[in-house]
Amino acid sequence: MNRTLHALALSLAAASLPALAADPYPAKPITLIVPTAPGGTTDLAARMLAEPLGKALGQTVIVDNRGGASGGIAAVAVKRAEPDGYTLLMQYSGYHVITPHLMKQSQWEQRDLQPVANVLSAPQLVVVRAGLPVKTLAELVAYAKQNPGKLSFASSGNGSLQHVTGAMLAQQAGVQMTHVPYKGTGPALQDLLGAQVDLSFGTPPPFIPFVQSGKLRALAVTGPHRLASMPDVPTAAEAGMPGLDATSWFAVFAPARTPAAVVDKLTRTIAQVMATPAFKQKAAEQGATADYLAPAALGNLARNELARWGEVVKSAHIEGD
Repeated sequence: MNRTLHALALSLAAASLPALAADPYPAKPITLIVPTAPGGTTDLAARMLAEPLGKALGQTVIVDNRGGASGGIAAVAVKRAEPDGYTLLMQYSGYHVITPHLMKQSQWEQRDLQPVANVLSAPQLVVVRAGLPVKTLAELVAYAKQNPGKLSFASSGNGSLQHVTGAMLAQQAGVQMTHVPYKGTGPALQDLLGAQVDLSFGTPPPFIPFVQSGKLRALAVTGPHRLASMPDVPTAAEAGMPGLDATSWFAVFAPARTPAAVVDKLTRTIAQVMATPAFKQKAAEQGATADYLAPAALGNLARNELARWGEVVKSAHIEGD
């Protein structure tokens, strides 16, 4: 009888070894890849999230900027990574729902990436260099009509939401502007400040300090409401262009086939981080909103926006590189 009990105890102990040996997620640092150069809102969203998320998970979250190919370099890197939750993507909506319509051959698709959580949502600002002789959106349109083809606008890349917003404005106003694409908002902003280009479109965070210092001038917000951080800047609708409606979102994705338990832990922890007053306040200060969406809701948003922006790209005759 004693031998039987001893054998049973050994058997139970052996059976429990895999559970004891298995490391709970996360057991090592996580890499959060950003598809743009440092300095833009996508980069800001990643850095806002990385530190508190790392503390909550008990591991370091490393931000890795891999700009280029209209987000393709970063998306492909995440697609090809092990689906274990240790390589994530902070995705920019323009790359996720507009770029696919511009690529004749793409190495990634939406189905290659597993939605985890939306983090920030932000309207865009229409901003001009300080030396441009316009102070309102109506004056910008009038200037463009008086100087056909003279105005140039910067974007974070061909097919980015900034690019499409500029094309929308030109189309709706009946004006001609030259598009100048860059590898991210940071480089585009530098040339705007240097008067190498005349105007740009983009989410508020990188522009706000320069608008406040007078180095740039904000003409309108492309969302339904004025920004609390910039209450004097009218919406595009208030400025006479109700059709100029474009909001960006910034969301975390993982490789497809990432285990549900890992995705669940990530999205729950991200939601907890985003619910803190500190995170909400920092987002608001930057002209953005902490706008959490769970995986299913984020997936629905991505699919719906893919269809919506496809129509805009087609009507504006935007083509890929």
